[in-house]
Amino acid sequence: MNYNIEVIKKNDFKTSEWSGGTTTQLMIYPKDSLYSERNFKWRLSSAKVEVEESIFTNLPGIWRLIMVIEGELHLEHKGHHKAYLKPFQQDSFSGEYETRSFGKVTDFNLMMGNGCKGALEHLSLNRGESKNISFICDIGEDLTEITEVFYCVEGEIEILTENNEKINLFKGDLISVTRGEKENPLTFKFTNNKQAQVKIIKAVVYY
Repeated sequence: MNYNIEVIKKNDFKTSEWSGGTTTQLMIYPKDSLYSERNFKWRLSSAKVEVEESIFTNLPGIWRLIMVIEGELHLEHKGHHKAYLKPFQQDSFSGEYETRSFGKVTDFNLMMGNGCKGALEHLSLNRGESKNISFICDIGEDLTEITEVFYCVEGEIEILTENNEKINLFKGDLISVTRGEKENPLTFKFTNNKQAQVKIIKAVVYY
């Protein structure tokens, strides 16, 4: 079975400032892409919005998914729609929209260029709970790869791979699994062995 696992720890991420707070880049593809040059196919990040009102950066040709981690966010996309987001609720919109945000929050962002599709999902595990997470097998025509990312928002999670390798993620860590098209079924076991509830954001990108 052909797949590639990457584990990235919290201390390995780079955080930079923007006009409304800070942003932490979690993953970018291709890896040598630069957000400042807008030459990426897709990008994952987490931002802290530290002002009550801000205007999003204009990103022509980019589709965005945003999910709130902490706080409440009100988005107004001029001429399009509005969204009121509480923790782990999400909105989907074009980076070309004139978007104004209201509320101090921590959020999770997926940005995708042309030829990419994606989705965000919130997962949680209570104390002692285990879940078998199955990975997508067929990504469809005209797309050759899929990356599934699990970002640990709260708690500590133990992951058992199909090769019986154990991987532990702590708050702020992530694991990504990249596979080619039409792969065989793949399942990892996620277990919460600690007292606190585990909260995870799963991001899926087809490209």
